[in-house]
Amino acid sequence: MNKRRKLIVALVASALSSSLSSLAQRPAEMKRIGFLGVASASGYVKEIDAIRSGLRDLGYVEGKNIVIEYRWAENDAERLKAMAAELVALKVDAIITHAIPGPRAILQASKTIPIVIADGPDPVALGLVASFARPGGNITGSTAFQTELAAKRFELMKEAVPRIKRVAVLLNALNPANAVRFREMEAAAKTMKLELHQFEVQAIEEFPSAFTAMAKQRVEAAVIGEDPLLNSNPGVIAALAATHRLPAIGLTTFPDAGGLLGYGANRPLLYGRAANFVDKILKGTKPGDIPIERATKFDLIINLKTAKTLGIKIPQQLLQRADKVIE
Repeated sequence: MNKRRKLIVALVASALSSSLSSLAQRPAEMKRIGFLGVASASGYVKEIDAIRSGLRDLGYVEGKNIVIEYRWAENDAERLKAMAAELVALKVDAIITHAIPGPRAILQASKTIPIVIADGPDPVALGLVASFARPGGNITGSTAFQTELAAKRFELMKEAVPRIKRVAVLLNALNPANAVRFREMEAAAKTMKLELHQFEVQAIEEFPSAFTAMAKQRVEAAVIGEDPLLNSNPGVIAALAATHRLPAIGLTTFPDAGGLLGYGANRPLLYGRAANFVDKILKGTKPGDIPIERATKFDLIINLKTAKTLGIKIPQQLLQRADKVIE
């Protein structure tokens, strides 16, 4: 009996050890996150890297315990709706998106799936959330003060080129935030005695005609609006501005592409924060209970090479405030 008892105990111990070993080797529960891009992937390389890095810092590794489903709409509204519905159908645990078209497309497909806005204008003013402190519903995320940033870009352009009076504003005609933005821009420009002229595009093919129209109206500078279509094509816009010898200011990526000035929120930092929202959601917090965050880091970039080509001497005090100067 003792031998039999010892044999049974040994067999049970062996089976238990094998079971525990097998359990330890199983991968952790795989979470699935969606990313819905309004524009093209080529314009958001640093931002996507920042999201991945933020997730890794929180213990989420692609292919190990998390899968990210990327969808890019290439500035096509119908494609954006279809991709939003596709991500919802995949039953992802949350969807990271940006701007205003992104979350609106997801809301059309689902009123319950958690949405994290990585970057966009004031979500309260646009009716996406109830308040910054208590968003409610299924949306949370960050805002980059896009309307306020536009006013600051006017100030910086005026400081860089004091002689300007007639300024063009390039906007995406399909962006629903344009009406509010342009009113705010006009108010800011009026205090600086600037005359604004609005130019709208709906696709990259319309960029050249917009700049030709600017030349005909003899504008002296251009402020590039903040929008996925415009954000993802800084090189095209910078080249057109150079062709028409037009000083222009846009996002922080704009000077690296050849533009004169860039000012805005540190976008990789902002997108990296999206990982923190996702982490809270995966751990059980409702998105509507997670406060909306405001961007805190803003960068000024100046391209001196472009300034010299345009015959512009950037004031020393402006250069001293720059976070980066491209020689």
